[in-house]
Amino acid sequence: MMVAGLLFVAFAFFAVGQASATRNGAQGAADAAALAAAQDARDELGPPLFAALQSPQTFDQFLRDYRYGYDSCPHAARLAAANGSDLQGCDWEYGYLRDRVTAQVRTQQPVGSSVIPGTEREYATADATAVIEFRCTWKAKELIFTFDCDTRSGIVIDPTDPQPWAELSKALFAVHLVD
Repeated sequence: MMVAGLLFVAFAFFAVGQASATRNGAQGAADAAALAAAQDARDELGPPLFAALQSPQTFDQFLRDYRYGYDSCPHAARLAAANGSDLQGCDWEYGYLRDRVTAQVRTQQPVGSSVIPGTEREYATADATAVIEFRCTWKAKELIFTFDCDTRSGIVIDPTDPQPWAELSKALFAVHLVD
């Protein structure tokens, strides 16, 4: 009788571990999906940002009101799937100098069968939020903008002669997880 009780306890601990591993996998997928959406959106900011550099007022308005016309959520779905989950939601929240995207995922595989009834039909869910954060101060003089950023100072942008966006985007905008 005691051996049976110990076996049940061992299997119950295994079930808890199995559920925890599934939940951790879901969290990893949510983190990857949120970061993918934010990084993809940042990569597409170049043309609208250069268009906004027509005046200091236009640029400030861009920082306040820009809404991502490019849909980065399919990229988030691909990353969630690559991590064994399905994207259930991808929602943007806009703010001055800091925009947030939250990805919600559900694992493609259930927790699995165990001594705890019903686990073979339970799926793990998780969510994660990433931000795109403008990390610079700026000055404009005759349509030449100078940016001092966290990682680099003295970045000069002439809107009539745009620089390659891939490198510039990482200096101007940080992407990271929050919460």
